[in-house]
Amino acid sequence: MDINTALNEVFVKVFKNIMAIEEKAIRTDAYQNATANDMHVMEAVGIGQPKNMTTVAKALSVTTGTLTISVNSLVKKGFVERVRSEEDRRVVLISLTEKGKTVYLKHQKFHEDLVKKIVNQLDDEEKILLEKVLSNLNKYFNETRK
Repeated sequence: MDINTALNEVFVKVFKNIMAIEEKAIRTDAYQNATANDMHVMEAVGIGQPKNMTTVAKALSVTTGTLTISVNSLVKKGFVERVRSEEDRRVVLISLTEKGKTVYLKHQKFHEDLVKKIVNQLDDEEKILLEKVLSNLNKYFNETRK
């Protein structure tokens, strides 16, 4: 098997494994109805100040229409709330509810634990190399996405 085929297989397997582990980690008794897509939207909303739909849509590289569908679902599930801006009533601001913040923080901890488990297996040189390789991959994907 040539290196490109091998790398492709590894990329696909790593992506699928991360998605499966992430999905399993967020689907606990209290949050059975949270999906990986829900988590990505909640991460873009964050736990800071409410954000307008356009800002969140840009962060996710989706249209506001696509985001509206996700936000509708998150509102029904009790993870996100909508409010109209006091300055401009046409602007809809979204923020996480307490339930949404709890799931967000749990998901953040999942990522921290995942990184710790991976990094603990590496020596200092391997950690530096891994960070460099992943940064280069991320740069490539960001440029390709535009």
